[in-house]
Amino acid sequence: MQYEVLDISGDVGIKAYGASREEAFVNAGIGMYSLITDIGNINERQEIGIEVKSDSIEGLLVSFLNELIFRLDTYGFIGRKIEVGHFSDNLIKVNVYGEEFDIDRHERRLLVKAATYHNIRVEKTGDNWEIEVIFDI
Repeated sequence: MQYEVLDISGDVGIKAYGASREEAFVNAGIGMYSLITDIGNINERQEIGIEVKSDSIEGLLVSFLNELIFRLDTYGFIGRKIEVGHFSDNLIKVNVYGEEFDIDRHERRLLVKAATYHNIRVEKTGDNWEIEVIFDI
């Protein structure tokens, strides 16, 4: 399982999994996109590069997810696939593949406003990494 949706009163969250932190970050991003639309209907027509820095791993996650939201809100870009080019404790560089959101072709699910720090969790559990993040909707 790559991610699951957490139903939280008044908000929504994602619990993402990965064999590495990088994979868990990617799955959190894909999970967030799945809250917005059916990502199976997204075509990989465009590629955008994103670079985000932060002083903490939790800050990096929130900044990364909020940058994805910013790209949707500002440019209408929604992704289907995310590839990590570089990852460290304070920097992530990714390429996101997707297209412009088309209201006629893409189902509109939730309006995700922002990733939050509320009850955020990025930790290793056994051999895997788990992320929990809550979004304002």
